[in-house]
Amino acid sequence: MKRLSWFVFFAVTFSFFSGRVFAQNASVPSQITQQGVVYKKAPKPLFRDPVFDGAADPVVVYNLQAGKWFMYYTNRRANIADPNGVAWVHGTRIGIAESSDGATWTYRDTCNIDYRPHSGYTHWAPEVIEVDGMYHMFLTYVPGIFTDWNHPREIVHLTSKDGINWVRPNPLKLFTDKVIDACVLRLPGGSWRMWYNNERDGKSVYYADSPDLYSWTDKGKANMSTRGEGPKAFVWHGQYWMVVDAWRGLLVYRSPDALNWTLQEELLLDVPGTGLDDGVIGGHPDVVVNQGKVYLFYFTHPGRRPGAPAGQTEQRRSSIQVVELRYENGRVLCNRDAPTYIRLMPE
Repeated sequence: MKRLSWFVFFAVTFSFFSGRVFAQNASVPSQITQQGVVYKKAPKPLFRDPVFDGAADPVVVYNLQAGKWFMYYTNRRANIADPNGVAWVHGTRIGIAESSDGATWTYRDTCNIDYRPHSGYTHWAPEVIEVDGMYHMFLTYVPGIFTDWNHPREIVHLTSKDGINWVRPNPLKLFTDKVIDACVLRLPGGSWRMWYNNERDGKSVYYADSPDLYSWTDKGKANMSTRGEGPKAFVWHGQYWMVVDAWRGLLVYRSPDALNWTLQEELLLDVPGTGLDDGVIGGHPDVVVNQGKVYLFYFTHPGRRPGAPAGQTEQRRSSIQVVELRYENGRVLCNRDAPTYIRLMPE
């Protein structure tokens, strides 16, 4: 009887540990079903631009006419030969990728933007929203193709009926002549607020208000404790949230009124991941709130990691990734190494 007890003990123990090993090594399912909805596992990387291999600064919007999700992105020329300085970051047009579900993305085209007042021009970091069937873009425009960062930039408002052809450009009068990275959010009363990066003030976040998306009043520096670029604001769990690219990961702020912002202790994407093209910090994100789930789209420079192959193209190229955010004890967190299951639904 005693020998039988020891046998049972060892059998159970072996089964327990071998089960854990099996679970840890078992393949991750390619899809899951929740409440009747099939969610696909997002690949790593989520998307690479097939033309210049420099996709960055993504923003994801549902396109009513195409019946698909559009991802707009800065299409930096990462693979051009022997660029002079940072000329490869300039001379860009805004790229478009499309998806039916948010998990599988294919390249579509570049935007036809009717704002090219200079023979050489640069389009960066679009913010795109849809309102009553009309698409609005707030585009960062640089008046040339430059080899350094010491040149003006402006934010230009354009509209489109199809999300591809953009017309009626309206350069905005903001705090300085060197502004980038607009983010626009509708406020409860129906007015609009835009946050942007003021490069003349140490790359601090500023903001402006508008009743109609066309006329804007600059309000100055946002009440935030740190600097950063690529601000992205959204509403979740009854609060305003903002993620900001701090060049060492993403800062997270929360606010009860979209005016006064409290910094969260934890950063996002500051610890390199283990997935393909994800072994570096993440930068300049978009946030999509969809069917109760919240997804963070971001980009990485995979070649900027210890031990990466040398070469300019490898150091310059960039990839788009996605991770699901979670709300935990009043904080916004994520695990970029956990499988991200995604199914974006039209809203």
